[in-house]
Amino acid sequence: MNLIIFDVDGTLIDSQRMIVSAMNRAFETHGLVPPARDEVLSIVGLSLETAMRALVKEEPDALAGPLTEAYKAAFFDLRQSPEHHEPLFPGALEALDRLATRDDVVLGIATGKSRRGVQAIMDLHDLHGRFVTIQTADDHPSKPDPSMVLRAVAETGVLPGRAAVIGDTTYDMEMARGAGAYAIGVSWGYHASEALTASGAATVLGSFVDLDRALEAGFND
Repeated sequence: MNLIIFDVDGTLIDSQRMIVSAMNRAFETHGLVPPARDEVLSIVGLSLETAMRALVKEEPDALAGPLTEAYKAAFFDLRQSPEHHEPLFPGALEALDRLATRDDVVLGIATGKSRRGVQAIMDLHDLHGRFVTIQTADDHPSKPDPSMVLRAVAETGVLPGRAAVIGDTTYDMEMARGAGAYAIGVSWGYHASEALTASGAATVLGSFVDLDRALEAGFND
C-alpha cells in the first residue's frame, strides 16, 4: 500500500489572493505596514504563528500571537465574501479522483492550515471521503518538522518509504525527506522549482498530468 500526502495551499488550491488579503488586514489592524506579496507567499505552508514571526520586522515575540488571531478573523471574514474564492488548481480534482480508484493507494493531507480551514475547503469543493488521514497545524509543530508525515504513516500503517509528499514549498520537501518519504514538488505553487529541487524534491511536476508517472518512478525505484 502507498500513501500519497498532499499539501493544500499552493498545491491543491490557489489561495494566494485570500492569503495576501487576510495578511494585509491583519497587519493593518495592528497599525503595521503589510509585508510585500512575495514575502507573504514565501511563508505559505508554515504554521501561522511561525509565519508571523518570520514576517514581523520588530518585536516578533510580542506581535506574532495577536497577528495570528487577526489573520484568522480576516480569513474567516473574507471566506464569507462571494468575490473571494480558493479555486482548485487545474487537474487537481481529476488527479484525486483517479488516485482514489486505485486499490494500492490511500490519500492524505498535511497542511499548515487549521482543521477548520481544511473543513472549509472540503465543503467548498466536495472533497469529503477521499482522504484517510488529515494532519493540520492544530496538532503539529510547523513544517518542515516531519511530525505530520510520521503521524500520517502511523495512522495508515504505511511504511515511510511507501509514502510520497506532494507540495509546492521547500518546507514540504524538507518535511518529506525528514520523515523518509518520497518528495515531489509542483511548479505552480509559491516556491521556485529550483528551490524545491535543492530542498530534496526527486522531481518537480509541470502539471497534475505528470503525477502518476512520478509516483510510479518513485515507488518502483
